Amino acid sequence: MSGDVLRDVADRLELLAARATPGEWRLGGLLASRPEVIAHGPDGGTEHVAEARAASGVWIAALSPALAGPLAAWLRSAADHEPVSADALAVAAILAARLP
Repeated sequence: MSGDVLRDVADRLELLAARATPGEWRLGGLLASRPEVIAHGPDGGTEHVAEARAASGVWIAALSPALAGPLAAWLRSAADHEPVSADALAVAAILAARLP
C-alpha cells in the first residue's frame, strides 16, 4: 500500500462524511426507524447494534463526520512521508475495505 492509497482513502472518507448527518453527535433518544447494523464478535456471535446501543452509542457519536476532515488530513500528511507510517497504512487498509 502506498501514499496514493492513503490519499484515495482520505478522499473517500470526506465524501462519505459529506453525505452523513452533519453536526455534533451525542447520545439521545432513538428514532423508530434506523439502519440495521450487526456487530460480529470475535467469538462468532452477532448482535444488532441497535440492541447494543448502550455499548455502541458512545463509539458512534465519537466517530461522527466531524472526525473525517482531521483524519483525512492525517492520511494525506502520512502519504507525503517516506516510509509511510505503518499505523497510517493500517487505518487506510481498514477504511479502504469499508468505505464505498
